[in-house]
Amino acid sequence: MEIVIRLDEPERAEEELRSLYTWLLSEPEFRRHVRLSLASSRAPEPGAQGDMIDVLSLVLGTSLNTGALALSIATWRSTRPRQITVTLERSDGRSVTVTATSPQEAQRAVESLLDNDPGDASGATS
Repeated sequence: MEIVIRLDEPERAEEELRSLYTWLLSEPEFRRHVRLSLASSRAPEPGAQGDMIDVLSLVLGTSLNTGALALSIATWRSTRPRQITVTLERSDGRSVTVTATSPQEAQRAVESLLDNDPGDASGATS
């Protein structure tokens, strides 16, 4: 499963996405079962060296405990000085925007997207 993560703060997106990237890589399970990459969602201008990083892409392995990933993202959000709105989008177009201040609510929202059951996580906000 592929997931793209975007943040609601364009001026701080690169810094915060790098923080989340480092946070996730600190977990041995994620280093083994998730391929992470930071990228720009825009193509670089001709002659430019690249654009600002504004997305974190994750390719999840089949043996990953998605509940652990949901908890890790929710916990990372709780460590930020301001609550950051995080949008996760699956490659099939389903997405969830997490605005909850409670780590438990944020975890449930992320889990609803990562669950393999198609359900109705699309557009869910918590």
